[in-house]
Amino acid sequence: MTNKTKIILQPPAKIGIVGGGQLGKMMATEAKRMGYYVAVLDPTPASPASQVVDRQLIAPFADQQAIRKLAEQTDVLTFEFEHIDADILCDLESEGYNICPSGTTLKKIKNKYIQKSLLAEAGLPVPEFSKVDSIEDIEQKIEEFGLPIMLKACFGGYDGKGNYLIKHKEEIKTAYHLLQKNDLMIEKFIDFTTELSIMVARDLQGNTKYYPVVENTHEDNILRITRVPAGIDQDVIRKIEAITEKTLDVLDDAGVYCIEMFLDKNREIYINEIAPRPHNSGHYTIEGCSTSQYEQLIRVITGMPLGSTKLLSPCVMVNILGDETVDGAYTFEGIEKVLANEETYLHLYGKHLTTKLKKVGHLTVLNNSVDEAERIALDALKEIKFKPLLRR
Repeated sequence: MTNKTKIILQPPAKIGIVGGGQLGKMMATEAKRMGYYVAVLDPTPASPASQVVDRQLIAPFADQQAIRKLAEQTDVLTFEFEHIDADILCDLESEGYNICPSGTTLKKIKNKYIQKSLLAEAGLPVPEFSKVDSIEDIEQKIEEFGLPIMLKACFGGYDGKGNYLIKHKEEIKTAYHLLQKNDLMIEKFIDFTTELSIMVARDLQGNTKYYPVVENTHEDNILRITRVPAGIDQDVIRKIEAITEKTLDVLDDAGVYCIEMFLDKNREIYINEIAPRPHNSGHYTIEGCSTSQYEQLIRVITGMPLGSTKLLSPCVMVNILGDETVDGAYTFEGIEKVLANEETYLHLYGKHLTTKLKKVGHLTVLNNSVDEAERIALDALKEIKFKPLLRR
């Protein structure tokens, strides 16, 4: 692995995480279970991760001095999402700080145009794409790619933010003006039959462990359901694993990665996006696999051996999203009905405020049948009611 040396960090070594949201909380929970000290940086006081870590630095993600301070106070630095300053991570790494994945990897991935360009140059299957700078550029690419077509912000964007699916030429100006503050790219729309993703871990020596390929369902551009394992045949799985292996070779870095893909009616696979960290579609690994994606990341960044990715049971994960009934502080009704179901696991992230479509938790249901697990999970989800939290 390029520019990587094996460093084994024994507990109670100090782990720093940039980001204190739900992913940071679940990383920290595993790290604390394994005996490590954990500090996070997040601008939100009492962030979800702050509930389980040893220390939270309260600072904006763009604050380079705060990130430097976190690195100085810990033995290894990682991150829970991409929207942070990659340059400071590169600077810190050049000074000898232990950063995993590296700032260079983050720079490759956080710019979606650069990410797609690197994949295309390596011969990996991606939708046709192009940089665009004007309405005229978009019109020209529509003539080439056809409609519908996806306009994307090169930076930022998650849960569908930063994307606009243009279905009619009349939408071009609306889409452009909505996103024009960003660098923009256009991408040919893939008429997919199935959305798939795979979590994969690679350690500092290049050893690789694959998690099962999963099937995802999105609504309003937000992940709603993950079914494990995906209902696809072994030939498609082998093709996905080969694509994944080559993608990791392009990145040439240790870490835990999620690779989202589309499967079309001709059984062709296209890479949609890469996340260089644990992912929403890997939540199921906490109960569903021998080693969760979060423990796996802690193993990677501390130089420990990779854990088994064996699937213990078919399962389904569903997100718990805020609805229109509460905008602000909240509590619930119906949690007791959810927990009455066997092999149903509830995760609430401890976010103090909610709004419509905000992720506040998830459910995972284990069952011998994926279909039955999905039925139980969706029925349980209906029992969860948001209620305003009345402060005393």
